[in-house]
Amino acid sequence: MSPATTMIKEDAIPYLEFPSSNRSNPSRKQCLIFFITGNPGLASYYTPFLTHLRHLLNSLESNSNTAYHIYSRNLLGFSDLDHSPPFGTPIPSPSQTVTQPFTLEDQIQSLTSTLLSLNSPTPFSSIILIGHSVGAYMATEIFHRNHLSPSPSLPLTSGILLFPTLTHIARSPSGQKLSFIAATPLLNSYAHVAAKAIVNILPTYLLSSILSRIMKMPPHAASTTLSFLQSRDGIWQAIHMGKDEMSTITEEKWSQDLWQLSHDTTQQNGGEKFYFYFAKKDHWVADEVRDAFIARRKEDGRGRTRATICEEGLPHAFCIHHSETVAEKVGMWIEEITG
Repeated sequence: MSPATTMIKEDAIPYLEFPSSNRSNPSRKQCLIFFITGNPGLASYYTPFLTHLRHLLNSLESNSNTAYHIYSRNLLGFSDLDHSPPFGTPIPSPSQTVTQPFTLEDQIQSLTSTLLSLNSPTPFSSIILIGHSVGAYMATEIFHRNHLSPSPSLPLTSGILLFPTLTHIARSPSGQKLSFIAATPLLNSYAHVAAKAIVNILPTYLLSSILSRIMKMPPHAASTTLSFLQSRDGIWQAIHMGKDEMSTITEEKWSQDLWQLSHDTTQQNGGEKFYFYFAKKDHWVADEVRDAFIARRKEDGRGRTRATICEEGLPHAFCIHHSETVAEKVGMWIEEITG
């Protein structure tokens, strides 16, 4: 995992967990709902979403033989405590380089390690991956790698991909802006420095006021954003990973059989293997890219996918104001998947 000189402190990665009271019930199937955040990768943005989903799954558990466990965690680098030394620390070598933030590949490897840890020593009957934004790409890539393994180590059943950035993210309106930063040498090297400098000159009370009164963020989003902006390395991590997304999330690279059910369908009870939920207008997903992706799924007669374009006008960052609305949809799809 790169950069090799940056040590990951797994025990210090912030996480959210909403376990089922029926985890130890041997008569129930055990299903893990593993949620992967977008960028910036702070799980606390999704506290209302996951809390409401827990409430919905409690009701579902009362009428089923499945126990549902919800887990989410920060992506690497968004907590100053989860890595050492700080980004930008000089590396003693002739190359005169410094430690760098984590890449998209680092995040995928780390999330896979967390999944393997959660699935041991008592394995789950099934695992549903939910990903938001770039988290949807990471969820799909984890599915892909597990699918290619001769002996899959994770019982992955379905993926629910919310406002997914799966191909050609650089063609989106926001992607074009980030690509411009990456292509401009001065901005590429110092955008995070400038952004952090601006944040540092603003007193906390003024920054809080901007977030809550001007940007109209609810308390959970305002406090999470404030923590992110005032962290030592968070802004650098977000921009660094965003630039990596521009060069990594390009052409669709997954084979058609990823979207199809395997021969062993004992864990599938009529639901789809993948659910895609797209915004009608999304500044991180170009309309033509979204439409082409959906068209390819429709052409695959054996694929078990369902793509929905939101007609309610929900924004890409649904976790700020629309958590309950999206949780209701996700709860419905989980019910379909698990029967």
